[in-house]
Amino acid sequence: MKNQKIKVLIADDHVIFREGLKMLLKPVKQIELAGEVSDGRELISFAENELPDVILTDIKMPVIDGIEATRKLCRLFPTARIIALSTYSDEHLIIEMLEAGARGYVLKNADTDEVVTAIKTVYEHKPYFSQEITQSLLKIVVERQHLLKEEAPLLSELEKDIIRFICREMTSKQIAERLNTSQRTIEGFRVKIMSKTGARNVAGIITYALQHGIYKEDS
Repeated sequence: MKNQKIKVLIADDHVIFREGLKMLLKPVKQIELAGEVSDGRELISFAENELPDVILTDIKMPVIDGIEATRKLCRLFPTARIIALSTYSDEHLIIEMLEAGARGYVLKNADTDEVVTAIKTVYEHKPYFSQEITQSLLKIVVERQHLLKEEAPLLSELEKDIIRFICREMTSKQIAERLNTSQRTIEGFRVKIMSKTGARNVAGIITYALQHGIYKEDS
């Protein structure tokens, strides 16, 4: 990466924020602005024409939001390097964005150095999270750890149902609506399922489900 510049695409519906971010990144020699878009549909269209090295995307955008745009892009381009750049640090948004395929999550109050570090880190196919986001993720684990210790090693029928929904690429919100429960409850079940199955991510859960006959690809 000595002489090669990292081409970055900015996706945000606020013109003032885009202009400010461009001003901050312009002096950085290793970074080149590939373009800018104002919503998720424009983001997908731009990437389909020319996939940038790194995408910085807001979450709350019109037409198609950042989560859905990220999900679609990662299906089209499994190696896409996407960073959520948002004002929101809600646990469910963090989880949804990561499930969609984002490799980083940075808050908009981050300074220039952190944004540049995030871009360089994700460019090298490594994850990057703002400190506050990391703390939120750890909080989720710590709060539910005592529940995990009490769980039997066998999967309950409800957990198997949730695994099947996950295999169908349903989000925590969609699963919660289907089971008439809260999104937070489903996220708790995800943590339990990963602990029981030894899976580290959604791909691991799907692999476990296929290997143990919990889910069939044609079901």
